Amino acid sequence: MKIKNIRTRVVQWSGETAPLPPHFCTNPMDLLQLPQSSMKTFAFHGWLIVEVESDDGLVGIGNAALAPLVTKQVIDHYLKPLLLEANPWDIEFLWQHMYRHTMAFGRKGIGMTAISAVDIALWDLLGKAAKQPVYRLLGGRTKPRIPVYASRLYSTGLGNMADEAQRYCAQGYKAMKLRFGWGPVDGAEGMRHNVDLVRTVRQAVGDDIDVMADAYMGWTLDYAKRMLPLLEPFHLRWLEEPVIPDDVRGYAELKSYGRIPIAGGEHEFTLYGFRELLQANALDYIQFDTNRVGGISQARKIAALAEAFSIPVIPHAGQMHNYHVVMASLNSPMAEFFPPVDVEVGNELFWYIFQGEPKAKDGFIDLDENLPGLGLTIDEERLLQFQVTE
Repeated sequence: MKIKNIRTRVVQWSGETAPLPPHFCTNPMDLLQLPQSSMKTFAFHGWLIVEVESDDGLVGIGNAALAPLVTKQVIDHYLKPLLLEANPWDIEFLWQHMYRHTMAFGRKGIGMTAISAVDIALWDLLGKAAKQPVYRLLGGRTKPRIPVYASRLYSTGLGNMADEAQRYCAQGYKAMKLRFGWGPVDGAEGMRHNVDLVRTVRQAVGDDIDVMADAYMGWTLDYAKRMLPLLEPFHLRWLEEPVIPDDVRGYAELKSYGRIPIAGGEHEFTLYGFRELLQANALDYIQFDTNRVGGISQARKIAALAEAFSIPVIPHAGQMHNYHVVMASLNSPMAEFFPPVDVEVGNELFWYIFQGEPKAKDGFIDLDENLPGLGLTIDEERLLQFQVTE
């Protein structure tokens, strides 16, 4: 089997988008106090689709959501020429070739996102060639079903958040995650508002449901240290991305207090990046995203390394490329799940682009063992709602 062609498409949502209210979600831009909504910087209304076609007519599908127009150029101009006519079963060699060829600019960020999208497509292709789901190629099932947590609960008003949290309980979820809305520039009043968010969700769901909270890189170390004792009474399962990803020392300091487990890694890249985090004892939970971290080829290595450190892996963002890694790893106790909603931040766009994503039932998802590869197809009809760049 040889790689015949690699097709890339950027799909930009052109339909209606729900507005983002003030204090919707903290983020790194908040510290700059710009007049426009800071969260717009972190909206993902464009998506990259990658299709790797073999000479026997099989097509593997990958995707990425970070800077899709630029990521497409990296694939088209730097990665595609390396892969044409190659044997996709040499997937480790192909990953190393892409990585080393782009070393000067691609170790992290956009370059690694491009490699991730291609690598995911290659694994999908291999699964289809083998007539097996990808998780089987990674070692097989380690659990009957995958427990998932409902991930939304943006700061949209206390009453709305209480109602939303109770809906998730009624739907059978045993865990859910909220987003903070205030950060360092909002002072002590903002800290009180953040505590109100957590208190509201905890009171809505009771003590038998795991609650997690995400600062999305929007706090400083000083602010996070002040927030920890205020949040401790609510027994959070974890505090996510309390500081920017480059502040490894800050993560390690927060973890060292032992007050609330610390989660992160959504914006870290490759096995080497996670080796640094693990050696620094910086995280209680690892949250790489497979379509950023280096694809499935890197995700499986990081999962194995984390297991040696007894640090659970719960990938960011759900989606099939993450679910297959979770299914194949005993060290991944659950997965994130974005409920289908109207287009908002853009995290939900994969529901509009692909067919085959599993729906949660009673707080679990399952992967169909009769579907080869990742089990996804592209919803070409719904792509009519997008502006497509090829």
